[in-house]
Amino acid sequence: MTRTLITGISGQDGSYLAEALLADGHEVHGLVRQASILQRGRLDAIPACAAARADGRLKLHYADLTDSSSLQWLVRQVKPTAIYHLAGQSHVKVSFDLPEYTADTTGLGTLRLLEAVRQNVPEARFFLAATSEIFGEPAESPQSETTPVAPINPYAAAKLYALNLVRVYRRAYGLFACAGILFNHESPRRGENYVTRKIARGAARIAAGLEKELHLGTLTPRRDWGWAPDTVEGMRAILGARRADDYVLATGETHSVGDFCELAFRTVGLDYREHVVLDPEYARPVDITETRGDATKAARELGWTPRTTFAELVGRMVDAEREALDDPRPACD
Repeated sequence: MTRTLITGISGQDGSYLAEALLADGHEVHGLVRQASILQRGRLDAIPACAAARADGRLKLHYADLTDSSSLQWLVRQVKPTAIYHLAGQSHVKVSFDLPEYTADTTGLGTLRLLEAVRQNVPEARFFLAATSEIFGEPAESPQSETTPVAPINPYAAAKLYALNLVRVYRRAYGLFACAGILFNHESPRRGENYVTRKIARGAARIAAGLEKELHLGTLTPRRDWGWAPDTVEGMRAILGARRADDYVLATGETHSVGDFCELAFRTVGLDYREHVVLDPEYARPVDITETRGDATKAARELGWTPRTTFAELVGRMVDAEREALDDPRPACD
């Protein structure tokens, strides 16, 4: 059993990770900001997390990635044996609007947390959720751990700084610090401001007669989209490995935003072309054309491979939105 600290516990990945760890009997602690009352309510909407909070197996603590003293206090109090660092401003479009905040939470927040670990629990295992966005417009496809990096948005630049810090602390201080270079991964718990959730929700609401149109910025970008619970299994495998290292977690397939729309609307018996409207308000200043990951290293060294197909992923997300219309309980996003 481990005493695990999860930053970003109220998000998509954090909630799935907490559920899995609690199911295996681990003690779980989560970092929450004082302003995130709604997010804690979303955690309570997950039965396993609500029950664990009630009996004390899941504890939430106030802290903030922009405040090093709160992180030092948190790490000293919890004394975790494992840390999953998933928090930070992670929306690409928002990172153009709030570049300094993104750098502070996603980049410097990682530095503050690593320092807290180094000074208080240097024996703990530390995992960083990095991102395929660090590759920018890569010259090679698929992208692996050795692909050159060239971020093209503030979020990716902040994550690359965080990833480099993990490597520095691993080498300079001998910390068991590792990272997953995560390609896009989705689920019904994705935030509503992310395009996949937006499409799934829009298709369900249009089919129910609640809306007529879905406004998107573009249909052309192609992404390597995986199922979030599969990716969370990969995170646990990375942190549980014999030695600290960094791994790409991806499906190896790529699909466009238009492909996602087509499948989502087909699930509800509609043609997306009759309902999707391209709106420049939702376009990014610059966007990556395509991502496709090579998870060969993770398969070879960790035995990890994704199990959920793209069609299954889209179908599950749309079905969840349709069910939510009949039973509108809050989701953990």
